[in-house]
Amino acid sequence: MAINYLINAPVSTDDFIDLLQRSTLGERRPVDDRNCMEGMITQATLTVSAWDDDILVGVARSLTDFHYACYLSDLAVCQEHQKQGIGQELLKLTEHQLEPTCKLILIAAPDANDYYPKQGFEHNPRCWVYTEPRQAEAEE
Repeated sequence: MAINYLINAPVSTDDFIDLLQRSTLGERRPVDDRNCMEGMITQATLTVSAWDDDILVGVARSLTDFHYACYLSDLAVCQEHQKQGIGQELLKLTEHQLEPTCKLILIAAPDANDYYPKQGFEHNPRCWVYTEPRQAEAEE
């Protein structure tokens, strides 16, 4: 199996949703909200994708300034391709796009808490998430 890795190559919304559903991330992402999913994949500032022929088998989707902070929002590998080093390669290629001083930040899925320390990540208990829906300010 030869996996092809691409930096910032277009990923369709359908391919992105399909990958998330074939990985464990589909359970924690709004895969039924197509508008949200389209925004997630098209507005990412850094996307590293892994392809087995023309099938998307992995993605690292990030929001970053490339110099100070990179939020790795999704690291997904379809279940049938896991434990083959694809996730590690997606992380490595993501890091290579960043300046050496840029911190790579993520919120791990519960099942991945044992994975990230093995990749060199340190646990940080200071993350805060605001989950209340925000209303757009009324136009005057």
